[in-house]
Amino acid sequence: MKVRTSLRALKQKPGSVVVRRRGRVVVVNRTNPQWKSRQG
Repeated sequence: MKVRTSLRALKQKPGSVVVRRRGRVVVVNRTNPQWKSRQG
């Protein structure tokens, strides 16, 4: 699965974790919960 560029930008932020949940790629950030996104 290709990773969207918007997810790549969020991946660089401090405290962010890339998780695969039920076939989706999810970016979760514990320090700033606003930076959440998912693909797929």
